[in-house]
Amino acid sequence: MSSKMQSRNFIALLVLLSIFSCLEAQLQVGFYRQTCPIAELIVKQVVTTAFISNAGIAPGLVRMHFQDCFVGGCDGSVLIDSTTGNTAEKDSPVNKPSLRGFEVIDAAKAALEKQCPGIVSCADILTFAARDSIALAGGLPYSVRSGRRDGIDSFASEVSANIPSPTMNVEELITHFGNKGLTTDEMVTLLGAHTIGRSHCSTITKVNDRLYNFNGTNMPDPSLKKNYLRQLQVACPKSGTSTSLVIPMDPSTPRVLDNNYYANVLLKKGLFTSDSTLLTNADTAAAVEANANNQAQWLSKFTAAIVKMGNIGVITGTNGEIRTDCRVIN
Repeated sequence: MSSKMQSRNFIALLVLLSIFSCLEAQLQVGFYRQTCPIAELIVKQVVTTAFISNAGIAPGLVRMHFQDCFVGGCDGSVLIDSTTGNTAEKDSPVNKPSLRGFEVIDAAKAALEKQCPGIVSCADILTFAARDSIALAGGLPYSVRSGRRDGIDSFASEVSANIPSPTMNVEELITHFGNKGLTTDEMVTLLGAHTIGRSHCSTITKVNDRLYNFNGTNMPDPSLKKNYLRQLQVACPKSGTSTSLVIPMDPSTPRVLDNNYYANVLLKKGLFTSDSTLLTNADTAAAVEANANNQAQWLSKFTAAIVKMGNIGVITGTNGEIRTDCRVIN
């Protein structure tokens, strides 16, 4: 790459970071203190009720927050339904059928519209819901700056280019997260969210088939530990309907937000190529080991990284809108 091109890229990154900083400054803890004082409590109650019924809702809402922020910023656009003339983000093959928890956001929004109509954005509801899900799953409680407004468009065509793929290598991941203003260490920290939730078998067998035909070799991925490989092959049989089968991303503690993800990666039990690849780079491998050895430190870093991610590309002020129904643009 030429020095002129590097200079342009550097300037563009500085401009992007400057924009993010200005937008972030308009967000504040307790944004709804005067206009809807119990907004966050209402969201917490709805999420807690859903979690008690199904603990799997926690990773679902955390992932939805991630998917929202990485495509056009944290503007609630992932919540919008498709129409006759447009396929929305949620219906991209990347998100459907894996994204879940939309009904929880709907319930929270309905409750808020009764209490204080037209005040709380869907983007903030999703951010609150992810925060509450993290705490319910065993993470640290933390404050959320709010004041986001809702986006007015949602395109499935924008998803695949913005969401990191489970087949990416470490260099691709670093670039992808870096484009969103996140450091390499924050990337490794956020990937620790794979300690909760589940994945469809098709995610690891459809593209570069880790279990049966890795990269066209007619052999499994050699980076997988053999006993873990056998467990995966039992859960995701070659002759089975892999698109309908699901497996936990962390076989040991799939419902607890802990640092066991990093122990799994070190033991060659990372479910995705994007997990295993972290050991192929000195910096990311060191971060994996550090996180595996200190759960309290990782939880603290995870909280900070989630907060930073929640400020990507936010809409504030008079831009965007406050949707009455999170699924439909006003």
